[in-house]
Amino acid sequence: MITTAPTLLPLLKKYFGYDSFKPNQLAIIEDALAKKDVLAIMPTGGGKSLCYQLTALALEGTAIVISPLIALMKDQVDVLQANGIAAAYYNSSQSQETQQQILRQLEDGDLKLFYVAPESLGFFTGMLEKLNISLFAVDEAHCISSWGHDFRPAYTQLGNLKNRFPTIPVMALTATADKTTQDDIVHQLRIPDAERHLASFNRPNLFLDVKPAQDRIKHILEFLDERPFESGIIYCLSRKSTESISEKLQKAGFKAKAYHAGMSPDERSFVQEEFITDKVPIIVATIAFGMGIDKSNVRWVIHYNLPKNIEGYYQEIGRGGRDGLPAHALLFYSFADVAQLRRFISQSENADVEYAKLERMQQFAEALSCRRIALLNYFGEHVTQGCGNCDICTSPPAYFDATVLAQKVCSAVARLGEREPMGMVIDVLRGAQNAQVLEKSYQNVKTYGAVKDVSWLDLQQYVIQLLNQGVLEINFREGARLGLTPLAKEVLFSNKSIQLAVLQKGKEKKTVVKSKTQQTGLFEKLRLLRQEIATEQGVPAYVVFGDASLKDMEAKLPTTETEFMEVSGVGQAKLDKYAEIFLKEIAKHLASKPVKKSKRKTHDQTFDLFSDGLTVAEIAETRGLSENTIYGHLMKKHAEGEELDLNQFVSAPEIAKIEEAKSSLTEAQGLKDFFEYFEAQVPYWKIKLGLYLLEA
Repeated sequence: MITTAPTLLPLLKKYFGYDSFKPNQLAIIEDALAKKDVLAIMPTGGGKSLCYQLTALALEGTAIVISPLIALMKDQVDVLQANGIAAAYYNSSQSQETQQQILRQLEDGDLKLFYVAPESLGFFTGMLEKLNISLFAVDEAHCISSWGHDFRPAYTQLGNLKNRFPTIPVMALTATADKTTQDDIVHQLRIPDAERHLASFNRPNLFLDVKPAQDRIKHILEFLDERPFESGIIYCLSRKSTESISEKLQKAGFKAKAYHAGMSPDERSFVQEEFITDKVPIIVATIAFGMGIDKSNVRWVIHYNLPKNIEGYYQEIGRGGRDGLPAHALLFYSFADVAQLRRFISQSENADVEYAKLERMQQFAEALSCRRIALLNYFGEHVTQGCGNCDICTSPPAYFDATVLAQKVCSAVARLGEREPMGMVIDVLRGAQNAQVLEKSYQNVKTYGAVKDVSWLDLQQYVIQLLNQGVLEINFREGARLGLTPLAKEVLFSNKSIQLAVLQKGKEKKTVVKSKTQQTGLFEKLRLLRQEIATEQGVPAYVVFGDASLKDMEAKLPTTETEFMEVSGVGQAKLDKYAEIFLKEIAKHLASKPVKKSKRKTHDQTFDLFSDGLTVAEIAETRGLSENTIYGHLMKKHAEGEELDLNQFVSAPEIAKIEEAKSSLTEAQGLKDFFEYFEAQVPYWKIKLGLYLLEA
């Protein structure tokens, strides 16, 4: 069985086209391969799906993937099949003949991954006992928790899987789960000892932007005028809004369509397909749209109305920039939205928790400090450094030293035993003499009246800033009580400095943000070529290649299959299918428009970083290139006479094996022949380096 990084990396390159893992992926996969249960909390675009997909490839048998939506299943299966992986999904949208064919494949053990909705899993109860199951993957696992934001009753039946199949590992994955929801997920799935992997929630490529809700349509039209070729989603609270906004955009000359739950299933499927295949770049939708859609080139997400909680907001903005390229998240904020959402929540069974979460969403929108800090601290990721990529950081307010004020607030929270909500803490700090304070004898607390010189509303704003900065936290499960974070302990006992924004009343922030995405000649040619191929094959464009792969082609300008294999996202299947046609397009571009060379050669830039002590992986990340390319640069420097020990990257036994292969492959046409000779167990860069050292 494949269980280690050196043996997993060739699978990663062969089937997915990547040279290295994203943070946490390898640790999650290794735990699953060791038959451990896993809870993986990773941001949208962080590579959750690959965790169970690569695990399935490394294990014998079939992985059963429980997924909530037909669109999510179809997207992932399309991509897997395009990468040469045996995968299928089963749902009510398929013909009976198709369903029977898929069930035969499943029974015969011909599938590595089988996708099914939780509502349909009961149909397979008898069949599951007969299958060689490698793994149960529960995608969008927050749906199992009533504390989450997308509770699905059918998910609650999944806890029976562990009872019936105690030796088969369960991998639960989600992008949006606070601590309360995480605990509930492992409880509901009956995997209390699951290894928890919490990747950073940070999506640094997303620009976080909040504007007042006045003149929203005018702002949106100006926003779209600056982004004529980009794809995006506008989220609204009501069906009526989706239709009226899409009509206004159409009248202004934009291709836009509405999407909401009041449409027929066929209508919704048609609109979704138009968006996925880039025929309609703009969708105006209720929150019913987008969950699980793996469209990688969404460049912006607009919230026309305030979302009801930060989990939902985070998940929705996460649909932008999944390819890692820059994307813009714009939120319009008005108190009218807050009032409307409060009316909706009043009908809910879990109203107290939802009210508290709405307040945190409102506080995020009103934040006067870095929005990314506020977002990450909400999910328990305590950071203090501003991101430089939000409207607050690019147009910051004035700040003052609030260390003493923060100490008084934290002291009050501590002396009240972390048992009281924000309103009571503020009352105590201001020395209020109302019945609630006096009944609990809080007038005797040492911090009673410690901040009586600050108005109630201003002090509330300062407490909200402390929440957004991660000094305080709210326990939603226990009456929205204020609590202290590890950062609060530093404020109280280590005199950590705290800066709060000066409250500016009646003034509107002005933020000017230039679009970071520009399309150059070659990228546009490659994009049109990709669209032609996708249309012919009847698949979304990103199934052929994502924008990140096209950008990498534009940067590297490959001219051979070997160089094309070094492009991010190019695995063996895509090399075989697309290398010839894309290389021709790149060659035509090079012939028509000579490329200007930079003053300092790219391999010299790489060597400078290597000389500074950076590893190959660090150089690749710093320069936005693949590790294959970095190894190529180092070989080139060696060939130019640079004293460089290349043997540190490939061992003597490995060189001996490559030499043996060279003797056997007397008619080898390229590296691909060697790659296949080693059964995909030796990466391309190592083969290339070994052959170079043998020649040298």
